[in-house]
Amino acid sequence: MQEEFHLGHLIQEELKRQKRTKTWLAETINCDRSNCYAIFKRKFINVELLEKISIALGRNFFNDLAEYEGSVVKNSI
Repeated sequence: MQEEFHLGHLIQEELKRQKRTKTWLAETINCDRSNCYAIFKRKFINVELLEKISIALGRNFFNDLAEYEGSVVKNSI
């Protein structure tokens, strides 16, 4: 069985890996700190917000999503 994909968790893990704070992320993507907690709870995130987060953290989360989607398709064939 495939592990469930969760973009919010990946973002939170990357933030921790970089030893950055939620406040830093909020300021960098121009949102309230409380919004970061909401982001971490989301399995999927709209494209515009994901682009901002990807740029801020220097990680292409779209690649993570594409890899997951590719594996889902491959496993369903």
